[in-house]
Amino acid sequence: MVDTENNGTTPLGASSRNQWTVSRESVDMVRQSSQAHPVTVIDGGRKVRFDLARTALVIVDMQNDFCHADGWLAHIGVDISAARKPIEPLRALLPTLRTAGVPVIWVNWGNRADRANLSPGVLHVYNPYGNGNGIGDPLPRHDARVLLAGSWSTAIVDELGPAADDIHVDKYSMSGFHDTVLDSVLRNLNVTTLLFAGVNLDQCVLCTLQDANFRGYDCLLLDDCSATTSPDFCAQASLYNVRQCFGFVCASTDISDQLK
Repeated sequence: MVDTENNGTTPLGASSRNQWTVSRESVDMVRQSSQAHPVTVIDGGRKVRFDLARTALVIVDMQNDFCHADGWLAHIGVDISAARKPIEPLRALLPTLRTAGVPVIWVNWGNRADRANLSPGVLHVYNPYGNGNGIGDPLPRHDARVLLAGSWSTAIVDELGPAADDIHVDKYSMSGFHDTVLDSVLRNLNVTTLLFAGVNLDQCVLCTLQDANFRGYDCLLLDDCSATTSPDFCAQASLYNVRQCFGFVCASTDISDQLK
């Protein structure tokens, strides 16, 4: 769409955070500078300050197969009560972050129907003996297949209904970065800091956070918005490793209290 108030130029770019303006006569590659929005959180008594204007929230695997009573994990006998713990903190946090202009990115496990990109090693993790309900196999309810992209299985749980302008990225392994468009999306949003939430803390959330750190993003794990169905020592080890090697840990209320 041509901007008639701006000398007939047209914005070029999927996000206002990273746009050129172009016309027949000119190309302007100077991006608009965002005003810094400093926010301070506490990690183990230490203050950590970051710029909310250069931040996105990455929510991992808050989907029916992991968090719903009729989903895959519950079907194979996993107690999903822990996986549902992030729901209420996220319900409280999301409206506040959206109002502040923070992009919300849902990274859910959603595979091809033919599983052509999944190695035997990935399939073995979830169907080690070959006779269970693994990735792509049918579930007894909802006429759904395990972790199938576009199905009920991979839909975000109803309690966390996404907003229209939230961003959705399918992943195919425990990392939201491996073999996906997530890094390209984040670069186009011009963000440097990532807030992490979701399940499982010690698996998909941690792997995605680690890969973000490897790519140079500043990483903050929202402790109250993350959980795992694994034993507690797995969560404690994950928190230790995030703090020791990959970023920081804080509470979502540290952020929302300042924004309110």
